[in-house]
Amino acid sequence: MVIMKTPNPDDKYKLARYQDKKTDGTVRCLLCPHVCLLHDNETGLCHVRKNLEGTLFTMAYGNPCSVNLDPIEKKPLFHFYPGKNILSLAIAGCNFHCSNCQNWQISQVSPEELPHFRLNPQEIIDTTLSNSSNLIAFTYTEPTIFYEYMYDIAVLAHEKGIKTVMVSNGYINRDPLIDLCPYLDAANVDLKCFDNDSYKQLTTGSLHPVLQTLKTLKEKNIWLEITNLLIPNYNDSAEMIGKMCTWLAENGFSETPLHFSRFFPTYQLTDRPETSEKSLHEAKKIAEQAGIKYVYIGNLQHTQGENTFCPNCHNLLVERQGFNVVENLITKGKCNICGETIAGVWE
Repeated sequence: MVIMKTPNPDDKYKLARYQDKKTDGTVRCLLCPHVCLLHDNETGLCHVRKNLEGTLFTMAYGNPCSVNLDPIEKKPLFHFYPGKNILSLAIAGCNFHCSNCQNWQISQVSPEELPHFRLNPQEIIDTTLSNSSNLIAFTYTEPTIFYEYMYDIAVLAHEKGIKTVMVSNGYINRDPLIDLCPYLDAANVDLKCFDNDSYKQLTTGSLHPVLQTLKTLKEKNIWLEITNLLIPNYNDSAEMIGKMCTWLAENGFSETPLHFSRFFPTYQLTDRPETSEKSLHEAKKIAEQAGIKYVYIGNLQHTQGENTFCPNCHNLLVERQGFNVVENLITKGKCNICGETIAGVWE
């Protein structure tokens, strides 16, 4: 069981990294592609980074609103220590404003607006170890917005042999991401769609920086999995799915697991139905035809869509029921039947 301190209402500002101070007292945040230019006392689009007298500070440090012990399959990560539990934490705020956000109660507010805990990076490490885990996930909201906290935890984690995971929208500038990568072991990036106009409409962000993040993570040998939430009549056309999967295959992501996830109406996007089972299976077929080796279907019960099969002999290797691993037949990263190497971090 996760043990945490009593909530404390007193937040403290911490000096933010990646800022450009201007002579007129404004400051530009350089953390994410929004590059917000802030006047005194203004807060960025993320609700977290604030200009105080010409210097940028973060309100997201040491004050997580959520700390839980999750199965790693929930992230979702299927090819990274399957069956393990991972300490998962978040601070309120996000640099996207997705109309379909399932965690909008904590992502679309400032850290000061929510009850939270006071846990410094070392206390996160101690909490992880006390729960017999050697994995930490920065998740639920958008880890980029609590970058300084994530970075400091990740550095300490690697000193203790703890692996770190970022579950992200991928909207982060290249320099901060490169600085983080030596202390990052895995990531799941939510690739919302494959059209820039649709990206802006859904998230207030844009497509190209997310694609750059995928390339950077691959370049730095960070284990990567990709999630794509299929929203009816928005990003579920065969044409858009085909373009996305072709780009992934042509840019070296054919062995990167791709999770197609079922949409349910929520938050501001309630005028569309949930994703049909047919659409999910069609998306999986398109991805496989494009050359993606490991394609999964999420949020759909009673199917084999979350099982791992050998791409060579097609035998069942990892059987899952919900977030539980029922059986794992991968031995030393290989299929135990034909010997095919199965991409991932298994042990």
